[in-house]
Amino acid sequence: MNYHRATKGIGKGWDKLLFFGMILACLIGLVAIFSATRSFGSNSNIIVQSGTFVIGLIVCLLLSRFDYEQYGLFVKYIYIFCLAILVLVLLIGKSGDWGAQSWIRIGPVGIQPSEIAKLCFILTFSYHLKRAEAHINRLVTVLGLILHLLIPVGLIMLQPDAGSAMVFGAMFLVMVFAAGISYKYILTAGVLGVVSLPLVYRFVLSDYQRHRILVFFNPNLDELGSGYNVIQSKIAVGSGGIFGKGFLKGTQNQLGILPTKHTDFIFSTIAEEWGLIGAAIVVLVLFFIIFRCILIAKNANSRYGSYICLGVAAMLIFHTFENVGMCIGLMPVTGIPLPFISYGGTSLLTNMAAVGFVLNVSRQSAKKRYIPQGQRW
Repeated sequence: MNYHRATKGIGKGWDKLLFFGMILACLIGLVAIFSATRSFGSNSNIIVQSGTFVIGLIVCLLLSRFDYEQYGLFVKYIYIFCLAILVLVLLIGKSGDWGAQSWIRIGPVGIQPSEIAKLCFILTFSYHLKRAEAHINRLVTVLGLILHLLIPVGLIMLQPDAGSAMVFGAMFLVMVFAAGISYKYILTAGVLGVVSLPLVYRFVLSDYQRHRILVFFNPNLDELGSGYNVIQSKIAVGSGGIFGKGFLKGTQNQLGILPTKHTDFIFSTIAEEWGLIGAAIVVLVLFFIIFRCILIAKNANSRYGSYICLGVAAMLIFHTFENVGMCIGLMPVTGIPLPFISYGGTSLLTNMAAVGFVLNVSRQSAKKRYIPQGQRW
């Protein structure tokens, strides 16, 4: 057994830099959404997002106050709730912009259960890892961890929502790697993943998902259909240049040429009007938030808290890479929102609640923490 004295790094109590970094990202999002929806002739989107931001602040502050260790007492119920809402959306869900049955509509309010399920997975899988870390490399343990992942992912793929499923996969990989899982399992999973790609493409993905992959490699294959979004997004990003066309002056944005410009392609709107400099600032703010989550994980006073922070960091970094990548044509279009920036109440509340959990961990960080032998973190 090894003992390690963690550096303070984030100081006592609350991590104010993380909190204000989150606030800054949300405010940038509100400004970008205001510009992106100006051509709609209605202020309803910015009003809804502003209201959600206020609610998100309250949720974030409340979650930062409760002892996160207490969630471990309810992981079974949290996991059941996670599966229940994913089953519910399959029964009564409505289709979104990308054809997946991933929304539950209650009057004018839309809820995306897969976003809520990400938080549930982080809390339950972190506790699972904490309990299993002493024998992480036993085959039965690894199979149990994989089953923990595959049940919610399987339900999400039935929607089908491959983008959200990939987020779960990213969180899983980061967390088990930090727990010290053997490289033999990592290599085996990598080989099986590569070998299974043709089967997944043929039998798991839906027709529109397969078509989207083909369009990713050649957007001109369907210039007025699936490839239209990427083509117009790349035009918007490229036309912004270094300094951008100016606030409310982006032609792709203001003329309504760029589709889903306030949600999935909000980054393209920012790049067109704020230029490379503005887009880089947005990315830096998001990576600063992710960096603080990782730093808090490193200084956490329990393995459970550390895994929670790493799960949140993995979720945010995958969302950021995927969204920015699809806006510039380097990643396939999956409908993954840009954290704190894209329009969407469920996504914003999920991200702000996730930061609340991380702030909770930072509040309860201690000078010393115990690290069992064999772990990488």
